[in-house]
Amino acid sequence: MQEMVKTVHTIILTLVFLQAICAQPISFISTGDTTSYLNIPERPAYAIEGSDFVAQVTGLSILDRETAVVREILSGNVPSFSRELKSLKINQTVDAENYELVYFVSCDYLAIGSDQDYLYIPLTHSTAQYLADELNCSLPTRKIVDNIYTNSKITLSPQPIPPSDKMTTIQVFEQHTDSIKQQFSLLGFDRSAFGIVAGHKKDIIISNKIYDPDRTNERVIIYGWHKSENNPIQPVYNGHTAMYADYSHGVRLISRLAFINGDPIHLDDILKDPSLSILLSSEGVISKPYYPESKLFTSGGNKF
Repeated sequence: MQEMVKTVHTIILTLVFLQAICAQPISFISTGDTTSYLNIPERPAYAIEGSDFVAQVTGLSILDRETAVVREILSGNVPSFSRELKSLKINQTVDAENYELVYFVSCDYLAIGSDQDYLYIPLTHSTAQYLADELNCSLPTRKIVDNIYTNSKITLSPQPIPPSDKMTTIQVFEQHTDSIKQQFSLLGFDRSAFGIVAGHKKDIIISNKIYDPDRTNERVIIYGWHKSENNPIQPVYNGHTAMYADYSHGVRLISRLAFINGDPIHLDDILKDPSLSILLSSEGVISKPYYPESKLFTSGGNKF
């Protein structure tokens, strides 16, 4: 009887989690992998293309540009590969107990537009965190970034652009997007053939460095842009101020729903746990696995 009660309780918790995060039900495919989707509407028929968005926001301040970005993403104007999540599995022994952790990562970085005409869109950390919160997701840790790269279906080569004062402009965002598309074309990769893609952006990550007492101002923490496994161009870095976002930055979302030995668990609870945090963190417990609240989107008036 107790085992039956536990099973029913697990099913109820799982359904509550899934209702919160998924626009479509989780589906199981033949390989044993699991697929789910961000809880955003289908892309509207009237949605603008990525190239049109570039023209629309050219010349805007970063705050106005990111307001436009949030509006487009939460209305569903994202390519299919930005909304789909795939499961990753970790098997590890912790304190003499065996754990199987299953968690869900987006197949690619956030982009605006259609599958054919899209723009990868770097964001400030506060806007990235706002979108993560709205979609019941988290940003990745360094360990998650490494795990994504190791388990990706296709790995791309980093495409650095010479440093300049244009690195944070929408035109350079578009230029870098085009260089990534060229790689896909040369590889003959069909974007409708879903799978995890990695190597083409640095990640905005969560880390204890977010609240580093040695920093007097808010900072964005970046990591990644792997050339090969365990060989990132960018080590964990907190030297950029909060309002900085250049073409190389990407926003990859991680569902807050995870499963440990089949039982649902909140990703934050793993990261805050003294024992379990080792499954997803290379820096031990992350007691505040999030960036400070966005004043732009939480001060009232900006509802999408």
